[in-house]
Order: sequence, then structure tokens, then C-alpha cells
Amino acid sequence: MKKCVAVVGCGLWGRNIVRNFYNLNALHSVCDLDNENLKMINELYPDVNITKNFDELLSNPEITAMCIVTPSHTHFKIVKKALLAGKNVYVEKPISTSSEEAKELKELADKMDVKLLVGHLLLYHPAVNRLKMLIAEGVLGEIKYVQSDRLNINYFKNDRSVMWDLAPHDVSMIAHVTGKAPLKVLNAVGVASEFENICDITHLTIEFEDGVIGQVSDSWIHPQKRVTLLVRGTKATAILDDTLTEGKLKVYDNQKNSQKDIEIFDYLEIEPLKLECQHFLNCIENNKTPRSDGENGYMIVKILESAEKMMLGKNKEILDNHEFKLSRSK
Repeated sequence: MKKCVAVVGCGLWGRNIVRNFYNLNALHSVCDLDNENLKMINELYPDVNITKNFDELLSNPEITAMCIVTPSHTHFKIVKKALLAGKNVYVEKPISTSSEEAKELKELADKMDVKLLVGHLLLYHPAVNRLKMLIAEGVLGEIKYVQSDRLNINYFKNDRSVMWDLAPHDVSMIAHVTGKAPLKVLNAVGVASEFENICDITHLTIEFEDGVIGQVSDSWIHPQKRVTLLVRGTKATAILDDTLTEGKLKVYDNQKNSQKDIEIFDYLEIEPLKLECQHFLNCIENNKTPRSDGENGYMIVKILESAEKMMLGKNKEILDNHEFKLSRSK
């Protein structure tokens, strides 16, 4: 594989993507506005070109693919420029925080005949894909309910809310393993525990195809990390606990009372990010549609946008009621 990928943004997560494309012998350049970030990349990978000039990358014919790892509110502008320059694009989730923008990017990629991959990382997780196989084989029976909890501490709250940061993983994963597209948001609640306009706890209830109900809980303030996916079928219930180092995927028989009656399923232990980066390169080389393509990204943003509107409406109603009660008490 020739060195054709430029990574834009080399913060905490961006450095992981830089590492993987470098190890795949595909990394050409790294772009960032922060001098310290670029200095770190230069020390680790002295043979890689570093720059602050994004336009320099766009005009370089050796760069045929770009990976955008910047804050989500910047995605639309940067990705659009890259697509218009004829570059294949891998953009971290979410593709955008607006469904109109997401749709425009999806259509632009089709028009320019380039690949657009959205970083829905869990669609490349070996344990997640093993669970998808079990569901397809009917091991769990008919799927009725799915619950995804993604709770952790985050001291760098630089996004619109925890929902936009984490829920793209949950919603895309549920749709992927069940094979059911999300249809509508039934309920959405958000709490801002520290900053007035940034929800750091969110709970979503989503209806998927065939009546499957998904419950998604995300948190930036949970002192004990929890990353679990529960899938309840008519025959059995699967639990995937991604905080475990082994035995992450377990299946419980619904008809047996003892929790000892479980089956642990094996899968290949490969870093999901490596698989995602490889998939992007393979799609470019073999002219394949990415698993998490622009359509997939648009579908997720549309659901989250609907959830955010519902949350904002509820929060406004709570605030109005609170102010009304205060005025009556005076």
C-alpha cells in the first residue's frame, strides 16, 4: 500500500488513528494547529510529513485519502472541502451534527465518486460482529429489546453534549447487530450537571424496525466505567461487556434460572480501530462501499438530531415550569 493518507487532527484519539495508518504503511502526512501535537508526531514518526496547512494537503496529488479527527462541529466544513478536492474521506463520528449537512456530504461523495467512511468504530469490533452472527443464526430467537450503556468520566467536554460524543456508537451498533434500522425516538432526556448548555448525561429510547426497542444511556460523569450491550431475544439474552479483558461476550438461556448456565463465545482479538483503518483502505483499493458509509452516518445523525430536539423541548418546559412556580411563590 502506498503512503496516501493524511490525518487531520492528532489529539488523544487522532494519535491512535495516526499509529494505525502508520503501521499499515499508508500514512503520508499529519495536520494539526497545535505545535505540541505536531512535535509529538514528529518525534514518534520522523519520516512522516507534518503541517499546519490543510490546503496544502488538498492540493497534494500523492494524498488520495484523508482522515478527519477534529471536533464534531467542524466536520461538515472540513469534509466538504476534502470531498470537493476529490479525496476519499474517513471522518470520525458523527459525520455532522446536522442531518441536512450529513445528507449533503453523503450526496457529494456519490457525486465525486469517492469513498466516505464514518468512524462508527463498533461496527468493526470482533465481539460485536460475533454477536451479530449469533443473532443472524437465531441463537437468541426474535430480538425484542436492546440496551447500551456507555458511562465514563470525561474531563474534556468540548462537544455539544455527551449524546453527540458517544451515542453514535450505541445507535449504530444496535442497528448493526440487529439488522434493524432506527425509526423514531420515543423518549429523550438530558441533564447538564456542570455546564448549563452541555448535557453530560443522556437517556434515549428508540424504536427500531419490527418493534425492537433500544435504550441508550451515555454519561461523562460516571466514576466507574461501564460499557455494556444487552440484547434480549425470545430464546436467550446476550451481554457484551467491553470493559473485560476476556470473556466479553456471554449468552444466557432465558428458560434457565441459574446464572451459571451461560455460554461464552470466542472471537478474534484484533484492535477494532486497526480493522476500521484496514477496511477504509480496502474499500478504496477494491472500489467497495464502506460498512459505515455516508448513508449510515446520515441515518444516525437524523435520529440523534430528533433526540436533541426532544431533549431541548423538555428542558425548556422544565425551566418554564420552574420559573412559573417561582413567580407564584413571590
